[in-house]
Amino acid sequence: MYKIGVVGPLSSLKKIRDVTNEFEHEIDFIDFPYEDAREVTDIIKKHQSTVNGWFFSGPVPYRIAKGMLDSEANFTYCPPVGSSLYRCLLQMSADQKHFFDKLSIDMIRLEDFFLHESLQELGISTEHIYVKTFDEQYDYQEIVQFHLQLWREGEVHGVLTVLQSVYEALKKESVPVYKINMTKMEIRQAVKILIEKAKSTYFKDSQIGVEIIEIDQFDQFVDEVNIRYHLQHLELKIKQTLLTFCEKLDGSLIENGNGRYQIFSSRKAIEREIGSLRSTVQQLALEMDVSVAVGIGFGETAASAEINARKAIRHSKKKESSGIVVIQEDGVMIESVGQEEQLAYTFRSNDKELLDKLNQANISVKTYKKIEALIDRMGWDGFTSSDLASHLSMTVRNAQRIMSGLSESGLVEYKGEELQSPRGRPRKIYMLKKANSLEKN
Repeated sequence: MYKIGVVGPLSSLKKIRDVTNEFEHEIDFIDFPYEDAREVTDIIKKHQSTVNGWFFSGPVPYRIAKGMLDSEANFTYCPPVGSSLYRCLLQMSADQKHFFDKLSIDMIRLEDFFLHESLQELGISTEHIYVKTFDEQYDYQEIVQFHLQLWREGEVHGVLTVLQSVYEALKKESVPVYKINMTKMEIRQAVKILIEKAKSTYFKDSQIGVEIIEIDQFDQFVDEVNIRYHLQHLELKIKQTLLTFCEKLDGSLIENGNGRYQIFSSRKAIEREIGSLRSTVQQLALEMDVSVAVGIGFGETAASAEINARKAIRHSKKKESSGIVVIQEDGVMIESVGQEEQLAYTFRSNDKELLDKLNQANISVKTYKKIEALIDRMGWDGFTSSDLASHLSMTVRNAQRIMSGLSESGLVEYKGEELQSPRGRPRKIYMLKKANSLEKN
């Protein structure tokens, strides 16, 4: 059964439990209560390996966890705006028999934009609304003093807070304070999303993975070995190295001959041991003084995974530095897997307009998508042909040809020039056009 960790103060956990009880037949929810949100760090460290996902009671524990968890981890929370905020305002109006338009509100940074958006939707003027934003390393006493001072000076008539500690402190001072809590509808929706993501992750992890490892110029290497026993010892050494790695995957090793080997395992195991695979490949390359190419394919069946692995190995062998290339079941290709220069892109497109323009430029979809992914990863506002050449392992002349074709077909636009040296010719700076810009052309 899937396990979801629920993290928050006791008061929030009780409310979340009222909803999660509806899903107990398919999910095992484990409560992790805290008194201070900064305890989340220890909770994640101790229990990360025992759960399939996390549900956080609010933005503070969520943002703390976000800095610790992998970007693909399954975790969520209910934002303290929208229906949560509306419910809080209605409760305040009902209790006080009056609608307060002079309020102080605390909100974690980056959520304050949505707060103003929600207030505007309600038609509430923000002229007399004071907002205190904070980050994960907040001092709750400072936030309490912010609200307390405004209330004592008569600048506000009520307080809305997302922090339990601030709520309790202001209550003791008899300040009309209300905690912005999740609604049951929001909890239910978030839990449904978590469950679907957990199931999706399970099916993804259980996919079949195939690794093809190919030693470059193996035939030439064999010709240079004069003694048959030396070759047999060498092949045994290669096989022993790969078998040691294969044990970590709980996989099956197949020798195809001529320096090509295949390993069958699960996607989860292969992704977990990418670092170990890279070390194994480096060891083989050093021992034989040749490059070693690796192609990995994932798929629902062994056949589809093997097809993707064969495509990946062909692509890996075209690269100057070989390296590890992955092709996923959805057609996404990942180069330099597990390294800083990792690049993920698709070599498919259903955009007829884009395909027509690329045909006009005589450039493949794969090349265009690769450039698009590189620009996104590097965060470039503008780039030159030399930038592409150095990052994509191609000649400057080839990069210039590609940019010329993309420019003529309207997929990039000229942005300016940069002077390389006083005597050299200036380099053209380009900018990739966005999808909405293409539609206008």
